[in-house]
Amino acid sequence: MKKINVMLMVCSVLITIGAFAQQSSKNSLSEITPNSLSIGYSKTTNIVFPYAIKSVDRGSADILVQKAKGLENIIQIKAAKMDFIPTNLTVVTADGKLYSFLLRYDEQNANLNLSMNTTEPFQQNVLFSVGIGNEKELKLYSKLALYDKSKIEGGKESRYGLKLHLNGIFIQNDIMYYRIVVANHSKIKYDVDQFRFFIRDSKKIKRTSSQEIEISPLYILNNYETIDEESENTFVFAVPKFTIPEKKYLVLQLMEKNGGRHLVIQVKNKKLVQVSVLPKL
Repeated sequence: MKKINVMLMVCSVLITIGAFAQQSSKNSLSEITPNSLSIGYSKTTNIVFPYAIKSVDRGSADILVQKAKGLENIIQIKAAKMDFIPTNLTVVTADGKLYSFLLRYDEQNANLNLSMNTTEPFQQNVLFSVGIGNEKELKLYSKLALYDKSKIEGGKESRYGLKLHLNGIFIQNDIMYYRIVVANHSKIKYDVDQFRFFIRDSKKIKRTSSQEIEISPLYILNNYETIDEESENTFVFAVPKFTIPEKKYLVLQLMEKNGGRHLVIQVKNKKLVQVSVLPKL
């Protein structure tokens, strides 16, 4: 009888321990309920987050996801194919918060514009990428640089009846504005293929290639594709601020489309530090 009582006691203790362990496990895990989202094939769904997006993971290749160009807290989603099998999407933002979405296909009732800021759902600000500003602001400052009377002899080249001339460098809000004049004194119009900015080594060591660092403009004012015969155009290029390392220089290269009238000017660091500061808007 004593043995039976002892066995019953042991079983009771084990059952209690198991129940406690199971309850503790439940208490330590908290499931995140996914947000239900309907997306379409011919429509783009925009989601605005309160902080910059640090990680995006899609559950299937049947959906297309990208961050909005130049912005850090907006993603754009659409179906890669119609009637896809429901899948999920996970987003992690800079504040360490995880967002989970359950995606379903619904062309007619697709969600289009959503804000994950629950406190101010209709007043969410966009976060621009580092070095990238509002295009309206870039345009206004570019116009200031265009008409500013400050001039600098930053470099020029004249060939083939053409002249490429950097005559102004300006800065505001960590953005530099390069004012460049292209004059076509020839009888043949000039079709612009590309205008490149890159940093190059001053000297090329034997048996080694010259390293080039490309600089992409954020905005171009007066971005004409053709310079008519006997005319000129003044471009303004807005680029993220930078200086030139020792033994390197900035190259501004103008390439002609389907032609060979290419022009190049070189700018050293001592010219860049002579920038003019644009007045604040």
